[in-house]
Amino acid sequence: QVQLVESGGGLVQAGGSLRLSCAASGIIFRLAAMGWYRQVPGQQRDLVAQISSSGSANYVDSVKGRFTISRDNAKNTVYLQMNSLKPEDTAVYYCNAESIWRREYWGQGTQVTVST
Repeated sequence: QVQLVESGGGLVQAGGSLRLSCAASGIIFRLAAMGWYRQVPGQQRDLVAQISSSGSANYVDSVKGRFTISRDNAKNTVYLQMNSLKPEDTAVYYCNAESIWRREYWGQGTQVTVST
């Protein structure tokens, strides 16, 4: 059974930083593509950043230069370092894994709130 467990969300002032973590189990992590998505109530879930099994990363334009996605295959964990946070970054952040068989899995989400 695949499990993705996010942590690290919380309340932070604008300009501050947070680091999200997602610990994966039940999946061949080193072969999986990992991603972070976010969702605001009433809106669709949007991609924030992705990292391939080889470590290649891509970002949505709104977070480029502020967020960094990384992975530690020894710990089966993917991270999202978020700097210079803005109120518009407020959302529930979800971890996503895509296995080598193209199956997708989701974490339960972690709330990030950025105050002015």
